[in-house]
Amino acid sequence: MATQVSNSGPARSALGSEDYSLYSSLSEEELIQMAIEQSLGETNPGQTTGPRHQKLPANVNEGAAAASWNRPTTKKEPPQPPANNSTAQSPGAGSGKAVRKSEWSPIEETIMKKDEEALNEMMKAGKHLYEPNKDGWLPLHEAAYYGALGCAKLLLQAYPCTIDQRTLLEETATYMATVRGNLDVLRFLLHSGAEPDIANKSRETPLYKACEQRNADAVRLLVEYRADVNHRCNRGWTALHEAVARNDLEIIEILEKNGAKIEAKNCYGITPLFVAAQSGQLEALRYLIKCGAEIDTQANDNATALFEASKNGHEEIVECLLAQGADANKQNKDGLLPIHVAAKKRDNDEIVSMLIPVTSRVRVKRSGISPLHIAAERNNDDVLEELVNAGYDVNFTLSHDRARLYEDKRSTALYFAVMNNNIHATQLLLEAGANPNIDLINPLLISIRHGCCKTMKLLLDHGANINAYIATHPTSFPATIMFSMRFLSILKFIMDLGCDGETCFKCDYGNGPHPPIEMTSREQTGPKQPKIVQFCEMVSTPDLSRWAGPIIDVLLDYVGNVTLCSRLQEHLDSFEDWECIKAKSEPPRPLTHLCRLRVRELVGINRIRLLNTLPLPQRLLRYLTYDNSDGC
Repeated sequence: MATQVSNSGPARSALGSEDYSLYSSLSEEELIQMAIEQSLGETNPGQTTGPRHQKLPANVNEGAAAASWNRPTTKKEPPQPPANNSTAQSPGAGSGKAVRKSEWSPIEETIMKKDEEALNEMMKAGKHLYEPNKDGWLPLHEAAYYGALGCAKLLLQAYPCTIDQRTLLEETATYMATVRGNLDVLRFLLHSGAEPDIANKSRETPLYKACEQRNADAVRLLVEYRADVNHRCNRGWTALHEAVARNDLEIIEILEKNGAKIEAKNCYGITPLFVAAQSGQLEALRYLIKCGAEIDTQANDNATALFEASKNGHEEIVECLLAQGADANKQNKDGLLPIHVAAKKRDNDEIVSMLIPVTSRVRVKRSGISPLHIAAERNNDDVLEELVNAGYDVNFTLSHDRARLYEDKRSTALYFAVMNNNIHATQLLLEAGANPNIDLINPLLISIRHGCCKTMKLLLDHGANINAYIATHPTSFPATIMFSMRFLSILKFIMDLGCDGETCFKCDYGNGPHPPIEMTSREQTGPKQPKIVQFCEMVSTPDLSRWAGPIIDVLLDYVGNVTLCSRLQEHLDSFEDWECIKAKSEPPRPLTHLCRLRVRELVGINRIRLLNTLPLPQRLLRYLTYDNSDGC
């Protein structure tokens, strides 16, 4: 398994496997000189040909290498000398497993203490300081990691071929020194000929890591030694992307003046200016604009920098981009504009107010969705109010393609507000002229499902159809009754306001036999037309049958002389307590009751809810509003 350590330079081999203890009597200078001569003059069997390639030592097999690749070897913290029998993180293992101090290798501990004399003694004693541990770390990596400059010099003099050797995560000593911010070691390695652009397995170079850690001195040093400022990691990010994300102007300027590409794109098509807008880095954004960065740059999904700034609520970024002439009418791949995504975020009304005058209403219409829909859906009342005050059409309906994404085929902003049981938003939209009768399912039905009388009253006061039906689920009686049958108080409330109860007692089967419920529920009158459900069928469902009597009782108070079908009679006959309800239904109904119905009919459905405001005697008002209705 060959490991590449650089891209240029002469071939170097590791120190031979001679017993180093034979030379323990030699001085330090003689020992180092002999190691250098052996390194330059011999070639190990199995060495890979080509520029500066080296085979891993025999004690590292491919299985161990594969098992260690995902270990975060550079994320460890330098251990402090622990007390007796205490545990600490092994700096070489990188596996996150705690080990006792006694398990640290002597070489590792020596380098951590920066004990050059002890390291030299190990070399004299024949320690193989060119062999990696199980994670591929060499002593030189340890020296770079702990900032042990003297140890690094000794090791590199003895084993110059290790200067660019990588760990199993393909991290070099130069990378280690950069990550740890050990500038003296980094300077020494670069001066000694280390390759500055060798990347780890994520294709992150030392320069990239220096930018990530906002280490301007390391960046300056790496650039001085000709590090590639436009190298891309495996996500396509360059050092400039990383510096911009950190809003570090000093590093940005260093990179830009040394040839960094302002318009470099990562794998998602994102440029550094896009990163600045996305993360809210105003200073970096201004600098990039000054350097000529494209304002309306678009990512792979066609989102612009303005789009991202609006989505993330960066007011100053939006203001800066608009001042520079950014186009607010560029759509992303979903057809959304910056004003759409701005409406999604709570407390984003300032950005919305900036976008309103520069956003084309025609483009909004073409998108098939209004920012009103989004603000209502997200309960962003301040944004909703801003849009309403700006004159956005409160009756704008979703396009067919967008409406069909919802099971209920909703289409208006009012529907979203009522669905969220947002009374303030509902009132705001209704007072601005929202029509409550546009949606396939009337918002009034949703308010009945929520049991919110205040929303119901608001909708009815603004013209909601109290006798609303659902075209896709046809019934012979108003859907408002169907939705309220589970709540008798709600049922009485809508009947008080003029809902038509007569249709509940007009059954197609009359006194004749009724087909079984399970058959009629599947029966079709045509290839595409669902069967019209009768009232008696609805109250015969398992969930409602036990409430059939009280439901019929409430409805009888709002109808005249009616005839119960055979199924309703069966329900009333099933409980002795419902006998009075059956008697109540038998004609003729009391004259006082029929007179009340006639007066209410003459008043009209649109004025019934306003009865208390009419100049009528209080006794008559109580009579018309059922305050004195008789029980059974």
